[in-house]
Amino acid sequence: MTNNINPLVRKITLLGIPVVIVVLVIWASQQRSQKFDGERAFADLEKQVSFGPRIPGSEAHTQTVEYIREVLEENRWSVEVQETSMLNQPIRNVIGRKGEGIPWIILGAHYDSRLKADRDPDPQKKEQPVPGASDGASGVAVLLELARVIPSDFNGQIWLVFFDAEDNGRIPGWDWILGSQAFVRDLNGKPDAVVVVDMVGDADLNIYEERYSDSDLTREIWNIANSLGYSKEFIAQPNHSILDDHLPFLQAGIRAVDIIDIDYPYWHTSQDTPDKTSANSLQVVGDTLLHFLTQRNRKQ
Repeated sequence: MTNNINPLVRKITLLGIPVVIVVLVIWASQQRSQKFDGERAFADLEKQVSFGPRIPGSEAHTQTVEYIREVLEENRWSVEVQETSMLNQPIRNVIGRKGEGIPWIILGAHYDSRLKADRDPDPQKKEQPVPGASDGASGVAVLLELARVIPSDFNGQIWLVFFDAEDNGRIPGWDWILGSQAFVRDLNGKPDAVVVVDMVGDADLNIYEERYSDSDLTREIWNIANSLGYSKEFIAQPNHSILDDHLPFLQAGIRAVDIIDIDYPYWHTSQDTPDKTSANSLQVVGDTLLHFLTQRNRKQ
């Protein structure tokens, strides 16, 4: 009689059922890892806010850098903290890298929060720092969850860049987007696409096309969102022109797009707290970006 049993199956059978269970658990874990989890991203948002306002030089700022590094390293990303400066202000950009070659895609978000809640309706709170739940923590949360679920067999290279010092324009000694300016200044090579994610936690999410952004890249991402049933959140019409971390890339001739809900009513106020945000909003953005990366992967 011929033994047609697959050698791997025979080995597992000889070792016993517990080995089969372990194999199935590993397989199931790998399958789950391909799906963006908005609730897990929301926990990342809450974690950042729990540190306190992530203003440069604060303990909360340092804790956030270490938290980002920890999540990236746990998920096998190569991590660098870029120590540099702009306007004599220290800059700490956190860079996670995976893969090599092309396409080369950068996803970015700023992790700092604003020094002053100068849009707060309460005059007594205008000098307080902003909690930064949507404005900062939401974009970081999306990138951290993507760090967990981006397929390990992605063709090309992906960088997740967490920019410092984005949010302190109109404050003496500061300006907007210092971290991304420093990053692009020191960048070697030209990425194929850059996607900046900012202020995407709003429970009433409305992301319009940003006018400075690359039009082809914008159309590609908004079409993906529409195909996923997210046309209510990704509104396919231009609205604002926004000074954000995508601009230094555009000025360097690199295709870039800004995904941002600038109409968030708690922007730069003391009320930018987790209760004004939602896991569903993070899910919408995370799903869209994961499908964007998957489609880019298939084109190679």
